[in-house]
Amino acid sequence: MKKIEAIVRHHKVDEVKEALIAVGLQGMTVSEVRGFGRQRGHTETYRGTEYKVDFVPKVKIEVVVGDDVADKALSAIVGAAKTGQVGDGKIFVTNLAEVVRVRTGETGAAAI
Repeated sequence: MKKIEAIVRHHKVDEVKEALIAVGLQGMTVSEVRGFGRQRGHTETYRGTEYKVDFVPKVKIEVVVGDDVADKALSAIVGAAKTGQVGDGKIFVTNLAEVVRVRTGETGAAAI
């Protein structure tokens, strides 16, 4: 099993969601996050004054998938989230040792 965490632009969330549903995923967790990468934030102008925005707002999408679906899910996220410009985001993939569904006590792939 794999946990995929994708940090993407706000306006790409619906496209990523639809792409993941199209490859068969049934659930995901979405959080609003802030951070910066190589660009170290950006500047904005408000009422004639320039401000430095250190942490750029993004959205983090988390999904847990079986090993057989991980590559399809990654391709779907990249295809939906990519604009070709700086700040498109990052995807992190980690191995999961165990998953437990609290309601039923199911474990492993059955709990996904």
